[in-house]
This record gives sequence, C-alpha cells and structure tokens, in this order.
Amino acid sequence: MSFFKYILNNLPGVAKPKEKKLSFKEKLKWTLLILGIFFVLGLIPLFGLGANALQRFEYLSIILGAKFGSLISLGIGPIVTASIILQLLSGSGILKLDMHTPEGKKTFQGLQKLLAIFFIIFEAAIYVFMGGLAPDPQFAGTFLYFQLQLILIFQLFLGGMLILFMDEVINHWGFGSGVSLFIAAGVSEQLFIRAFSWLPSPTNPGIATGAIPALFQSLSAGDPLTAGLMLAGILATVLVFAIAVFGQAMKVEIPLSFGRIRGYGVRWPLNFIYTSNIPVILVAALMANIQLWARLLQNWGRPILGTFVGNTPATGLVSWIYSPDLVGKIIKGSLTLPDVWHSLAYMGFMLAGAVVFSIFWVQTAGMDAKSQAKNIMASGLQVPGFRRDERVLQRLLNRYIWPLTIMGALLVGFLASIADLSGALARGTGILLTVMIIYRLYEEIAKQHMYDMYPMMRKFMGG
Repeated sequence: MSFFKYILNNLPGVAKPKEKKLSFKEKLKWTLLILGIFFVLGLIPLFGLGANALQRFEYLSIILGAKFGSLISLGIGPIVTASIILQLLSGSGILKLDMHTPEGKKTFQGLQKLLAIFFIIFEAAIYVFMGGLAPDPQFAGTFLYFQLQLILIFQLFLGGMLILFMDEVINHWGFGSGVSLFIAAGVSEQLFIRAFSWLPSPTNPGIATGAIPALFQSLSAGDPLTAGLMLAGILATVLVFAIAVFGQAMKVEIPLSFGRIRGYGVRWPLNFIYTSNIPVILVAALMANIQLWARLLQNWGRPILGTFVGNTPATGLVSWIYSPDLVGKIIKGSLTLPDVWHSLAYMGFMLAGAVVFSIFWVQTAGMDAKSQAKNIMASGLQVPGFRRDERVLQRLLNRYIWPLTIMGALLVGFLASIADLSGALARGTGILLTVMIIYRLYEEIAKQHMYDMYPMMRKFMGG
C-alpha cells in the first residue's frame, strides 16, 4: 500500500453505527444534538480578535453556514470547496476514479476529506493573514501580534474540524446531511428575523427590521414606497417557497415489475429536481468565494476580481455576479438599461452554473443511469415486457435522467436568481436551499417513521 493510500485510509473520522438501520428516535436525537451544538459554537467569539472585516459579508456567512467572528467562522466553506474541486477534476477526466466500485467511492471520500482539511488550514490562514479576521491593530508589528494570529488560526482550524466531524455525525447518525442542515439553520434564523423582528432598523430607526411589522408601520405612517418594498419582499419569498415546494413534489414514475412475482409491480420515482439542492449550493459557494477573494485582494492592493464601494461590488467580475434589486429599482423608479443587462448576466450565471454542477454531481454521486440500473436490478425489479437485462433498464433510465438533470437545475437556478432580483427577505439561493432541505428532511423523517411503525415495509421497499 502506498503512503498516500495509507493516509487516506487513516484520516480521523466519525465511526459509522454498527446497526444497519438506526431508529427514528436515534436519528432525531443526534440531529437535534448537532443542531444545538452548531448554534452554541456560533455564539463563542474568537479569542484575540480585533478587526472583523468579514462581518459585512452577511450573504457569504449564510451560504457557508458560518458566523464570522465566532469559532465557526469557516462554516462549511472548506467542505464545499473541496467538493467543487473534486467534481471539476472528476468531471473533466483529470481525476479518474471508478465511482461504481466500493474502492473508488472510498478513495473519492478520502480525497474529499483530505482536501477539506487542507482548505480548513488554508482558509484559516488566509482569513487571518489577509486581515479578514485580525488581532487588535494596536499590537501590529510586535511579536504578540504574530502570536495572536497563530492563536486565531488554531481556533479557526478547531472550529473547521468540528464542523467537518459534525457533518459526518449527521451523515452517519442523523437525518440528511450536515452541510444542508447548517445552511437551513442559518437561513431560517435570518428569515425569521427579517420577517418578524420588531427591533428598529439600523438604517431607519423609525421602521422595524422585520418586513411584516414594517409593512404595517409604513402603511399607518402614509409611506407607500416603503410599504411597496416590504410587500414585494414578502410576496417574492412566498412565491419562491410555493414554486420550490411544487417542484420538489413533482416526480417521474417509471413502471417496473418484480421478475419472480408475476402480476406485481411498483413505480420507481425520479424527482423532477433530480439533483436536489446540490447544484445551487455549489454555485452559491462559488459566488461567495469569489466575493470573499475579491474583497481580500482589494485590501491587498490587487483588485483582480473587481472592487467594492462600501459593502457593494462596483466593478469587475464580482459586480456581475452580485444581484441587483431589480423589483426595488422598478418600485423606486430608478431602473436603467444597464440594470437590465446586469440582471440578465446574473441570471445567466446562475442557470449555467446550476446545470454544470448538476451534471457533475450526477456523474460523481452515483445518480447516473448505470448506477440506478444496478440498484433497481439488486431490488429484483425489471422493465415489464423485457428480459431481465441491466442494459435495457439503463437505456430506459437514460431517457429520463439527463432531461431531469438539466431541467431541474434550470428550475432551481431560475428560482434562486428570481428571488434575488425581486428583493426577497433572504437571498434567493438561501430561501431555495432552505425549502428544498426542509422538504427532503421531512420526506426522510416520514419514511423513517413509516419503517419504524411498519418494519415489513422496510423489507418490501429494500430500505
């Protein structure tokens, strides 16, 4: 065994449960425990932190499941970045791994974990040394300042490793995935505050922070402009919620029959949004990383990716992938032709990115026709009227999987961009992710509960 293989096989990790299937109560216990730990870690400030230049990146913190200035300032960024790079390498053929074999899957997972640990160290160092999370400036130029930098990096590394292990706990012992759960937790918290908070807005103390109380306040004060903006945000949020839930519920059902039992069959469901929320997570993480690097490079005097004026991107690539408030400009009467082109460019980037990552995810996550055909054959099912042959089933699945992969990705990219352009209460990507994550979580919990209530259903469904 090579030294590299030895490292991959001996990386620290969370042990899988000895039981093949955990009970509903066991999974629920671990899910709630990890969620509670996540919120607690977000309240622990970094020791020795002086300047928190990342605090202004609210969108970035939500998408990365992070709380800048706390122990989990890195959030899921290293995990998602590692996944993006491995998918690009695998999808382009540079990294050749057979994902249909247990050895190939194990190597891929080991590479992803090793790369995630590397990015935890790398991003921690970048955040600190480039001034994103820096010690008190009064110690600049002293040895104490350097010591505080190392202490900050260690704390960020510790928090990053905790997030990595917590993600594994959820994957092995809980419902869904930790990455999705942390994103949903952050977006839900922000959405609740922006919808219902009665605290005064920092920019306009006369109006509440929450859109619903602000709507009634502005109506009673005779301020139709503010009321229109609040109403547009509420309606956009509700609309995205409704369409996302409807899209999640849409399925294509393929009729199959049991080879050994004549006259009995089932319908194999394929979700319309076939790759779920994964593509939009990866696109959002890519955009968030570009914004972060653009800000850090600008502070370093090398604005290669563009520049910021205050907290708003002004020039370069970073400005084109930043969503303008299109509906807000229409209500205010300040819409211009460049705003329209900007909106179209932003939507195009979201759509193209979602499709590309959706295709890569199907290839690397075992969701392609060949892998699905193997799973169906292992369940004792076959296509009615055809002989029991994996190739026949694969050809049938190919008619559905690739169109669903592309159309589902286009839908989630469109919804995310429309929500951003319409000024929804939270960023469109975040709202869409939360709806899809919670819906999938609900489906998994309901399925697990059904299996616990009716154990024979697990055997029948191959669960």
